[in-house]
Amino acid sequence: QVQLVESGGGLVQPGGSLKLSCVVFGSFVSVVGMGWYRQAPGKHRESVAVVTSTSNITYADSVNGRFTLSKGNAKNTVYLQMNSLKPEDTAFYSCHVRGYEESGGWGDFWGQGTQVTVSS
Repeated sequence: QVQLVESGGGLVQPGGSLKLSCVVFGSFVSVVGMGWYRQAPGKHRESVAVVTSTSNITYADSVNGRFTLSKGNAKNTVYLQMNSLKPEDTAFYSCHVRGYEESGGWGDFWGQGTQVTVSS
């Protein structure tokens, strides 16, 4: 079974920080990539930070220098440290894994998401 559970979202003032966590439940034989996506009302979902199996990390231009993606040493957890938050960062953030899992096979697996709101 595959389950991705995010936490760490909430309300924060501009300039503040939040750290999102994603715990991945399942047995992945191979992982092509994993990371964070976000979607604001009326806008398309966009990638925020993605890491590949070769440990190459790609950030959206809008968050580069402010956000940092990292993985736990057990490889079942991925984090997104968000600093210097801006109102335009307000969105619903979701964790994503693309890979092959014992019960789920090849596919794209998504968490339920967590809301981040940046407002004074």
